Amino acid sequence: MARASVCVFCGSRPGVHPDYAAAAETLGKSLAEADWRLVYGAGDVGLMGTVARAAQGAGGETFGVIPTHLMQAEVGKTDLTRFIVTENMHERKKVMYMNSDAIVVLPGGAGSLDEFFEVLTWRQLGLHAKPIWLLNTRGYWDPLTGLLDHVIAQGFAGESLATLVEVAEDVPTLMAALSDQLG
Repeated sequence: MARASVCVFCGSRPGVHPDYAAAAETLGKSLAEADWRLVYGAGDVGLMGTVARAAQGAGGETFGVIPTHLMQAEVGKTDLTRFIVTENMHERKKVMYMNSDAIVVLPGGAGSLDEFFEVLTWRQLGLHAKPIWLLNTRGYWDPLTGLLDHVIAQGFAGESLATLVEVAEDVPTLMAALSDQLG
């Protein structure tokens, strides 16, 4: 069994720049090399498929969670170490969160943003203390971090909100920081 589990939220599409997929591949491989289990959305498309195939290719443990209604659209990757099918999106997020020690958000769309904001809100409310990381490939998350700064500046959140999310510009930086946090 892997010594830590990292939940990766990311796009079911590859995005327009090949650097997004390259970072997902590097992350999957790096998680396996660190003997950490990948927890993710169990799809075999987009960045989801890339990170999972890279982790598997490097001998890593994989834990995928997918809701029934996305089995076809996200091409449920049934050859994972552990594959769980849930009834809905909320249950998927809960199972992924409960089976991880840290959260990493790669580039993605509305689904990735939903996942990010849910774990961020839970952390803000004191429901967990798990590290939350944005992998900021090609500055993808710059508008999001700007929005969080704006929310704070406009008085809708305290300064502490900015301390609940960490940003890494590349996978080696992310892995070094996670090593310090997860041991």
